[in-house]
Amino acid sequence: MIRTRFAPSPTGYLHIGGARTALFSWAYARRHGGKFILRIEDTDLERSTAKSTQAILDGMAWLGLDYDEGPFYQMERLGRYHEVVEQMLRAGNAYYCYASREELDTMREQQRAAGLKPRYDGRWRDSKQTPPAGVKPVVRLKNPLAGVVTFNDLVKGEITVANSELDDLVLLRADGVPTYNFGVVIDDLDMNITHVIRGDDHVNNTPRQVNILAALGAPLPQYAHVPMILGSDGERLSKRHGAVSVMQYRDDGYLPEALVNYLARLGWSHGDEEIFSSEQLVEWFDLRSINCSPAKFNPEKLQWVNQQYLKTADDARVAKLATPFLEADGCNVSVGPELSRVANLLKERVNTVAELADAAVYFYRFLEPAGELRAQHFTTEVKPALVDLMERLGGIEWDSHAIQDAIKAAATANGLKMPKVAMPLRVMVTGEAQTPSINEVLELLGREETLKRMNDRLKDFPASGSHY
Repeated sequence: MIRTRFAPSPTGYLHIGGARTALFSWAYARRHGGKFILRIEDTDLERSTAKSTQAILDGMAWLGLDYDEGPFYQMERLGRYHEVVEQMLRAGNAYYCYASREELDTMREQQRAAGLKPRYDGRWRDSKQTPPAGVKPVVRLKNPLAGVVTFNDLVKGEITVANSELDDLVLLRADGVPTYNFGVVIDDLDMNITHVIRGDDHVNNTPRQVNILAALGAPLPQYAHVPMILGSDGERLSKRHGAVSVMQYRDDGYLPEALVNYLARLGWSHGDEEIFSSEQLVEWFDLRSINCSPAKFNPEKLQWVNQQYLKTADDARVAKLATPFLEADGCNVSVGPELSRVANLLKERVNTVAELADAAVYFYRFLEPAGELRAQHFTTEVKPALVDLMERLGGIEWDSHAIQDAIKAAATANGLKMPKVAMPLRVMVTGEAQTPSINEVLELLGREETLKRMNDRLKDFPASGSHY
């Protein structure tokens, strides 16, 4: 059975790159009826936090990336790492190294000065020295001195590295905590991981991990290293490109299924399909279709994808998502039109739920029109038509068609074209110059609130014979 894993370090939030790695691992397991495992690699004691762990769990839950086993925590598995290290020491595949930090720094400085690549020189590898008193050693791998390491990467193809390029890496630190390369190997082995799908910043770690597995006589998983995500300018993705926490996208009004769709399309494709569900992703996902080149993160494309999902989203769901935004903007959504109907009216005109909420504010509290809008649209010429319209609106059936007919009738009766009346009406009632069709807006706003706002704004019109 195929078993994949996502193994983040809880040293920060779940970011775009991590979320995409998790998505690809999840989709591959689901595609093949396998298992997806979550492991928290919390051995960076200085930087790992419970808050970051929770942020990762929250991000995965929001994206719908459900896992079958875990989360497992490396710091709860220290006994297991020590057990394997003892086994390797007995087998002669590992050894104690007592070199101090100062010794190692001096060694590297000398190597650099000689034009050599800085690397551990194996001084304790076969040493017969008496260990210095009071020094806690690290444990290092006896890396093969000759030959090559070859593995087949399911994205990049065959990769070969000479063992002479690798040094004897530390397996266990002096404090008894495993290094990344050791912990990850033992975890993948114990958890029967068949496919390691991760970012290609780990390609250089893989030959080292292959050698640890070889020392243990253990089978290799299949490796698939996914190219990194770059900003639109070709630079490494950072906060200035929009590489923020996954949960920030939730807070900015994106739908999780839209972000999943966008992330899947970031470096992977199925023909020319742009919009597809998670179910379709699972049906189509194939590691062979991952692009070998870095993907570029495009915030405008993400907005477009989100807009496609928002257009077809359930109105009640959109309303529920928009409510916190509106309440933060001082609106009481229980007083005013049903928010799901407002969502239905606005959702095709916006990119995010946050934009929709911003566009919906005037339904729940009056927005004072800007001075230039009043000066442009509140004129003596149109005032009689608006007074006439108020009378007509007082006695009609309250639906958008009847409202539109009333606006047309008031305009015609006062010798004006319909837009000449509709624009001042829009500004009077919403405080905005751009809204959906004003008759649809008024239908939702209701007769009483519409007439109240019109009446309140008439005082802003100049008296007959005067001007601004």
